[in-house]
Parts: sequence; C-alpha cells; structure tokens
Amino acid sequence: MNFVKRAGMSLRARKSRTAALLGIFVVICCLLLGGFLLEAAAARQETEAQRTVGVDVTIEGKRLTPALADRLGSKPPVTRYNPLLPLTAGAHGLDPLAPPEPKPRGGRGGGSEGGPLALRGVRDLGMLLPFAYGSAKITSGRGIVPQDADRAVAVIEKRLAAKNGLKIGDTVRVGSADGKRKVSVKVLGVFQDPRPDPSQWTPSNELPGNTLYVPAPVVERLGGDAAGLDEAVFRVGSPEQAEGLYAEAKRLLGTGDFAFRVNDKAYRDQVRPVQRVGALAGLIVRVIALAGVLILGLIVMLQIRERRHELGVLLSMGEKKWKLVFQHIVEAAVVCLPAVAVAALTGHAAGPSLGGALLDRPQRNTVAAGVPDAEVAPPTVRVDPADVGKVLGLGLGISLVSTVVPGIGILRLHPRSILADSE
Repeated sequence: MNFVKRAGMSLRARKSRTAALLGIFVVICCLLLGGFLLEAAAARQETEAQRTVGVDVTIEGKRLTPALADRLGSKPPVTRYNPLLPLTAGAHGLDPLAPPEPKPRGGRGGGSEGGPLALRGVRDLGMLLPFAYGSAKITSGRGIVPQDADRAVAVIEKRLAAKNGLKIGDTVRVGSADGKRKVSVKVLGVFQDPRPDPSQWTPSNELPGNTLYVPAPVVERLGGDAAGLDEAVFRVGSPEQAEGLYAEAKRLLGTGDFAFRVNDKAYRDQVRPVQRVGALAGLIVRVIALAGVLILGLIVMLQIRERRHELGVLLSMGEKKWKLVFQHIVEAAVVCLPAVAVAALTGHAAGPSLGGALLDRPQRNTVAAGVPDAEVAPPTVRVDPADVGKVLGLGLGISLVSTVVPGIGILRLHPRSILADSE
C-alpha cells in the first residue's frame, strides 16, 4: 500500500490523537507567526522612525562655508540640514527694541556698534533646537523651510512685531551694519522667544526681541565676506550613518579642523525600544522553533513506541523502513498545513491588538516652527504572504526534524523481535 495513503488512514483512525497533534501545531504556528509579525512590524516602524526622528549632527569649523554645508547636506545619508549664519544688521524704517537701562560709562561697546538687529540666516528653521524642542514657538504665520531659499522673507520676534505694529505680509527693510547694502523682506511668521527682557543694559542686537530669522542667502547678500557660518546641523537616520557623515566631513574639512557633535537622544528614546521588540520577536521565533522540535519529537517518539506492533507487521510484509519513516513525516506535515491556515486567520484578526500592546507608538516630533515633522506611522501588524510562507516552511521543517530524529529508531527495528515482544 502507498505510504501516503496509509498515513491518511492512520490519521483518520486516530482522530483524538490527530486532534491533539493539530492543537499543538496550531499553538506553535500561531506563536511563530506572532514572532514574525512583530519582527516585520518593528522593522517597518524602525525605518519610519529613522526617517522622521533621525540623529542630529552639529558641525563647526573655520573652514566650513555655506557651499561646503550644501555639499555635505546633499550626501545620501542626510535627510535634512540647516546652516546657521549670524549677522548684526541695521534697521531701516523699523524701530528696534531698546535696552532697559542706558549704557554705563566705560562699559563695553558690545554688539550695538554692529547694528541693533540680530539676523540669523537659516535653511530650515524647524531644526534649530529652541524650535525643535518647543521652547521657542511660532505664534502666527509659519517658519522658514528650504523652499524659501530664493525668497526675501523673515520670521520676527513677537515683541519687535508688537512695537512696530507688524503682521504677516508686511515688509521691513534691513541692511548691513555699514549701511551699504539693504534688503526688503516680507514678514513670513512671528515667533515668541521664551527669554525675558534683561533687567540691565544689554547691546541691542543681544536683546531676545531684536532677532530676525531669514533665509541664509539674505544674510550672505547683506554680510558679504563677513557672513561666516557659525554651525550647520545635519539629520541622518542612525548613529551608524553619522559615522559616514563624519568621514565625509573629515575629507572636506581636514583632520582636526572642525567640531563634530552627535545628538541621538531622540533616536535612542524612540528607535531603540522598537529595536528591542524586534530582537525579542526574533528570540521568540527561535525559542518556539526549538520547543516545537522537542515537543513534537517527544510525541512522535511515543507514537512510534505505541505502534511497534503495526511497524513490525509492515516490516514483516516487506515494507521498506524508509517508507515507514516517510509515513510519519507525511502524517506530521498533513497536520501542519491546516494549523498554518488557522494561524494565518488568527494573526489577521489579532495582529492589530498585538502590535498596539507590544509596539509603543513613537511620540509625534512636532516642530514648533509651523512646519511639523512627518508623524511617525503607528505600528502596523499585518499578515503578509511572505510571513505565512515563513511559518509554513518552518512548520514543515519542525515536522521533518521532529519526525526524522525519532524515526532513526525505526531503521534499527527487526520485525521478528518486535512481533516476539508483542506476543
């Protein structure tokens, strides 16, 4: 008789044991699928978090210029970048805030001699730490984004706007400290600096209320050669990518000529927990696979002991030993197939709640500059055909290993001794 047909008859004849074996396979396949689903969901969420959260790298150096910052920012690991160009400027038709106290005699001239306004040339206002962490906030309008590079716009402080009656869309004129160059800029947004007004004399361009943020080209136009780059901040996906950016900066700026600081706190807070869940899921898959081999191997071994008489009769009738081994493999594999189907249905139904329980949704990194970062996608646990295929392959592998290892004993059986012991 064909050993495949004989396997089917054996499963039908032992309905209770077949049902018990099916139940064990369902549990194993469900756990395996759960591990694969969590692993895949963690990988997707990690990729999304890297794209939206990332790691901020600050570079400072005398040789760093706006052109070199643009070259570094165009490298593939960099997703966002922001050079910062400070400049003191003069006000034309604009009444800047005045220090609360007169300048003391013999006191330092400070920055007031360079102009009463503090211009900050930026590319992406949302990457400045005060705005990124919410201490400075846009109260109306919006912040400066890379698309504003060719525009003459400005984001001004709330106190300066209130003193001059400025609102969104108004135009103000700023100029170089020597008055030779002037630029008209349109008010794009109004922000609030949390720092209070000082209680003693302070140079006008150091007062929090006299700060204007403009696109970097505006500062370059006003400052000329004096428009030096203070620092540049680059956002990459992970600390490993920051190492690649360091190598590129070293190539462009030279060894030891620049400072390189990595701020990966947000990355650690939001990405590392997801990585731990992914590692836990991988460990679950390995442990369940090993436990499945041991449990099913023990069950098959017990079945072989109980079916010694049946095996002895088949061997005495001339049946090949390897066919008996394959009969047990087929029996286990036939039970495995519906178990995978049940696991797939269970995973489809319970997947979302499983992801919500084990994968914390990263907090939204909302930039207070009026340009929020893309929201990190919530954890999604979905049953893909690839995951079901992995469970099926691993389940069949467990069936094979758990059957072949105990089945080695079948190869050592002798029909005469089996039948003699059974009498």
